[in-house]
Amino acid sequence: MTEDTRTDLSLIQRIKPLVPWIITAGLFAAGAFALHHLLASVDLKQVATLARSTPLQVLLLAVLTTFGSYVTLVGYDWSALRYIDKDLPAPVIALGSFLGYAMGNTIGAGPITGGAVRYRVYSALGLSAQDIAAIAAFASVAFGFGATIIGFGALAFHPLALGHLLPFGGGTIRAVSLTVVIGSLALLFYLSAKGAQISLRGMHLKAPEPRLLAAQFLFTALDLLLAALTLYVLLPPSDLHFATFLAVYAAAIMAGVISHVPGGVGVLETVVIAALPASVPVAEAAAGLLLYRVIYYLLPFGVALILMALTEARMASDRIKGPLLTSLAPLNRSIGALVPVAMAAMMLASGAVLMMSALVPPTSELAEQLELWTPLAVIEGGALLSSIFGAAMLVIAHGLLRRVAGAWWLAMLALVGGIGASLANGLDIERAVFLGIALLILWPMKREFFRATRLTRDVFSGRWSLMMLAIMTAVLAVFFFAHKATPYAHDLWWQFAVDQNAPRALRAALVGMVALSLSLMVFALRPGRMTHALPTAAELEQARAIVMSQSHPDANIALTGDKCLMLSETGRSALMYRIQGRSWIALHEPFGDPSEIEQLAWDFHDAAYAANARPVFYSVGVDLIPLWLEMGLALVKMGEEAVVPLRDFSLDGPARKRLRTNNNRAQRDGLRFEVLQPPFAEDLMPTLREISDAWLKTKSGGEKGFSVGAFDEGVLSRAPIAIVRHEDRIVAFASLWQTDLKQAATIDLMRHVDNAPSGMMEFLFTELLLHSAREGYAEFSLGNAPLAGLEARRGASLSTRLGALVYRHGRQFYNFEGLRAFKDKFDPDWRPVYVAIPPRANILVVATDVVSLIGKSAPRDTKAPMTATVTSS
Repeated sequence: MTEDTRTDLSLIQRIKPLVPWIITAGLFAAGAFALHHLLASVDLKQVATLARSTPLQVLLLAVLTTFGSYVTLVGYDWSALRYIDKDLPAPVIALGSFLGYAMGNTIGAGPITGGAVRYRVYSALGLSAQDIAAIAAFASVAFGFGATIIGFGALAFHPLALGHLLPFGGGTIRAVSLTVVIGSLALLFYLSAKGAQISLRGMHLKAPEPRLLAAQFLFTALDLLLAALTLYVLLPPSDLHFATFLAVYAAAIMAGVISHVPGGVGVLETVVIAALPASVPVAEAAAGLLLYRVIYYLLPFGVALILMALTEARMASDRIKGPLLTSLAPLNRSIGALVPVAMAAMMLASGAVLMMSALVPPTSELAEQLELWTPLAVIEGGALLSSIFGAAMLVIAHGLLRRVAGAWWLAMLALVGGIGASLANGLDIERAVFLGIALLILWPMKREFFRATRLTRDVFSGRWSLMMLAIMTAVLAVFFFAHKATPYAHDLWWQFAVDQNAPRALRAALVGMVALSLSLMVFALRPGRMTHALPTAAELEQARAIVMSQSHPDANIALTGDKCLMLSETGRSALMYRIQGRSWIALHEPFGDPSEIEQLAWDFHDAAYAANARPVFYSVGVDLIPLWLEMGLALVKMGEEAVVPLRDFSLDGPARKRLRTNNNRAQRDGLRFEVLQPPFAEDLMPTLREISDAWLKTKSGGEKGFSVGAFDEGVLSRAPIAIVRHEDRIVAFASLWQTDLKQAATIDLMRHVDNAPSGMMEFLFTELLLHSAREGYAEFSLGNAPLAGLEARRGASLSTRLGALVYRHGRQFYNFEGLRAFKDKFDPDWRPVYVAIPPRANILVVATDVVSLIGKSAPRDTKAPMTATVTSS
């Protein structure tokens, strides 16, 4: 492969993760452009006036149908729990489902329905990650099939509902619609009757039984009917029948889902307005759609925020009791995980609203009259301050998302300032009340923001930059829409008068954009502080003290010296990692003081993104799954760790008969077990070196590194070593990883002579378990069993391909064939092991980076910095 080809591949790998975001932005821009043309004749003040004049009974009916729709959404989770044969209290299902859908519908599917909400809610009640993934997949498939059947069913009933949008005749549309409906129903009930399986992104789902299938279809139908009815009653009266409108609504919803635009903003509006009869005034349709967004999306989201605030206040006071609250206690504790994304979304909305309020003229007669009585300096200052505070809120939202303590204080100050600016800007009481509610919601959340770090450390990540760009584009679009009747002239910048809204909006927009740009640039251009040097001897001794003071023996691999160390500010915790290409790969979880683990993981995550790299947490267990999901990372199963409980471990009883027999036979054959403690005899290391060198000659690839131990006398001489003798000759050895807490132990390096006696390996493991049990250890890890027997072929799931690569590498170094069966002899608990990666990262590239690190062992004594650099800390 030439250098140019490698460069092209590297460029493609860098661009590929951004493609989905670029496509989403493109679809949003296309929808916004189409909507701009559809609203060309519409005046913003007219839309606001029409929205305000909507009869109260219509608004109440829309609220009622929205309530009914969200009640039916609870049915999705109810059906999914029946599908996986799990039973949870009804209040928990109702509240958990409402919070998930209220936030997911408004914020979008990415950070919410990707796992964080459902995992936090349901894992607190004992559901596994696989159960929660099955619930999410069940809901997605149910909605997809339901929306397809109902939408095409409505088209079959009224084929001309989208006639002027589709280049087909009514007969063709009806025939295709009937075919889709009949085919979908036949497929569903065939799969249900046969008990067949369907695959969704590598997950295999068994078709639900017919009764459950029918119940879920009823929930989906009611959900879509009530949601469509909410919009239908808010739109102006027309000759468009509800059955016809249902087809339009289903098409609009599916278009929004396919576009991946949060809430389908712009896409849904474009499809609905384009499909309405020409007799419907566009301004009235726009007013109805605006109210629909407020009632169906923002109102439930606001209720969810209020519920979260009340929950946080109750948990802080811990004085309110009751049977219902007791049943909801696990769910209440899980709400803390939803706070960052919810508060960040609220702050983003507050900032956008505040910036837009400075750019649009008064939309009510009362506001216009009050503006005439307000001093010009107050009006001008209020507009500028509204834009400045709004821009500040957009930056602060990023800190809230990352739980930064300072962000909470700044958000409170910004909201107070925004209230004052709103009152100064034409006595805008509505926005002041909106910001006041946001202030009250944020007030009890203080304990959820605890990270002592820089506010905008990762503010220039791809996703956040795209979001800022989208908000600024939306603000400018509102500005041009509100003042499209005003011809531009350079003199506008210098016109100061009470009734001159366009010049004031120009100045406010400029100030807001400058404030936002400068604040982002100041933080983005700060020099980096991280270095990536391998640890010195003094740093390794500091790490050794941390390793020995905690319970995870795997942390001992940090002492090999071939990995960089990130220490916490207190020096009581550490994280080990290496850099390969664009991957920052942390090995295992951070270790040390439990109160600092999450902070250290976040620091590594943020530093990687700030360096335009991908954070990878390799070989992690289940303890920090909520943290990885909160970071927005995806989990791929790598294998399983065999952990043997030792509290009651012995060779007594019928269950251990085979182990007891084989162990007795090994002793009769002359095998003897011994654990040597440092310092060792001078002739031990040369003997072990001979065994290791002879063992390596039978393997391909030589010594390894990173996550695999290597023969290093300096490392081996600091830990206990178990040996097996045969007639006074050492035939096998294993170095042990232990900590001072004696909670768990495991093996680092294990090697043996080529002509070792039969049964020697089983004897070694059995004696290690017995010895560790006598020493008071609670458990002993036999290591991981990787995913053997998988193929990295086209069409295989992502986890299958990653597991195949790791297995292929491991097979070159160790003989993994039958490894799980061998470890099963000791009746271990099998615990899943994962790799946590960004969801849009190329998993094969990550696997290649991991394998490359394992395949090359860095010099243990080097202190030179690694090649990767950090441009921002």
